[in-house]
Formats: sequence, structure tokens, C-alpha cells
Amino acid sequence: MGDLRITLVKSTIKCKEDQKATVAALGLRKIGQTVEQKDNAQIRGMIHKVSHLLKVEEI
Repeated sequence: MGDLRITLVKSTIKCKEDQKATVAALGLRKIGQTVEQKDNAQIRGMIHKVSHLLKVEEI
């Protein structure tokens, strides 16, 4: 498995607390911030939970 480039594209202001925690656990804090994570089942599950806030690219 490769890596994923994850970008926060929407705000977490009106999100539930568990969704805010998931975004923080992915390493994202500000809109437009991008992080690279390993492609594994745990990260995919986190992405699925907050997919409406993210843009994901495979690299």
C-alpha cells in the first residue's frame, strides 16, 4: 500500500466532537492544510468518517 495526501477543505466548526477529534487525529488543523498518511485500514476508516470535509489523493 502507498501513501495518501489528505487535505482539509471544509471547516469543522459545526461538526460533532468525535468528527473534530478524527480530523485532529489525521493531523489536520486549518482549512487548506495537507498531510501525507500511510494507506492502511485505520486511516481509511478515519477518512470515511469525515469524508465530507476532506479531499483525498493517492500518491
